[in-house]
Amino acid sequence: MTTLALITGATGGIGSAIAHKLAGQGYSLILHGRSQTKLNKLLQELCGSHHSISADISKPLMCEKLIDDAFKIGTVSLLVNNAGVSHFANFTSSDIDEKQTTHIMQINLIAPILLTKAFISRTKPNFQGTIVNVGSALGSIGFPGFSLYCASKFGLKGLSEALSREYADSHIRVVYFGPRTTNTSINSQQVTDMNKALNSKVDSAEFVASQFMQLLNSNKRRKIVGWPEKLFARINGVLPELVDKAFKQKIKKIKQFANIVTGDIK
Repeated sequence: MTTLALITGATGGIGSAIAHKLAGQGYSLILHGRSQTKLNKLLQELCGSHHSISADISKPLMCEKLIDDAFKIGTVSLLVNNAGVSHFANFTSSDIDEKQTTHIMQINLIAPILLTKAFISRTKPNFQGTIVNVGSALGSIGFPGFSLYCASKFGLKGLSEALSREYADSHIRVVYFGPRTTNTSINSQQVTDMNKALNSKVDSAEFVASQFMQLLNSNKRRKIVGWPEKLFARINGVLPELVDKAFKQKIKKIKQFANIVTGDIK
């Protein structure tokens, strides 16, 4: 029996790479995105027969409708909450206002909450389903210039951890996937330049998708991608003062790039 999977933000770099991996493993996909044109292009690239739904999940009511429309196609067994928005700027920037804050929290945190709740509410007894929340290494490490992004991804990580424990006695699996910086269009030129200046490692979307599949095909509940980010995440949870010192050495250089406000949606 073919497993039906819903991927939000499927036309972005990571989402598209995950779609290719899942299709190659025999999944039937429901691709979500804002642009039907981009969705149609991705559908043509994938092997197998798949579906698409165009929806703006920055509007809370559209989240439940997206799940409704997906279950009209069939019983969805895998939900990949991948859609997200990035934002890089000094916290005192005029760009960080109520509108921007609400937008980031809606896409990165509130939408996954609403989608996950709607998904679980449609499950039946003994239903076997998996929810993968695609977060970030910055969901474990507070990074200067990414204050709103970190706040949203820390929230998503907490949501995932709480739900994985709440449903540990059921057939519903909730996992958290945290890639580090990935070479996709979500990164502005300023972020790309900063990563080069800091000698930060950047992964390809294809590599991240392969790491996603490793997590999906395992029994693990969480995975942070990359070294030393994986180590930093662990240290930050136990001895955050050590990470404070590491960032203190880099803060002047980071702020040089953060003076330019950037943001994009994948």
